[in-house]
Amino acid sequence: MTNIAKEFQGQTVICTFEVSPGTAHDVIDALNAAYNEVISRQPGYVSGAVHLNDAQTRIATYSQWRDRRDYQAMLRSSEMRERNRAIHAMCRHFEPVMYDVVETWHVRGGSDAAPAN
Repeated sequence: MTNIAKEFQGQTVICTFEVSPGTAHDVIDALNAAYNEVISRQPGYVSGAVHLNDAQTRIATYSQWRDRRDYQAMLRSSEMRERNRAIHAMCRHFEPVMYDVVETWHVRGGSDAAPAN
């Protein structure tokens, strides 16, 4: 399970994919296969999630890694280079970006959100 916390010392990566409603589920199938068969088995992988917007025109993936080097090593593997070429061919545009978590909020005992300090 993905746990988003500002105390996380690893690497967070959010990738966005611009797709069409006709290709969205093909891209999701390819991403799911990549996560199940390759990404989640790599050294340093912590967790991940795949999101689809209501219009089925954008997909976002969220992944956490022990550190940046582990993520970059996964990208350089021949298996992922091949899979990424196939995934990117189905997309209009994609953008992977590395982030640091700076704050999180959670509901505490009611409907008011508060920083998760």
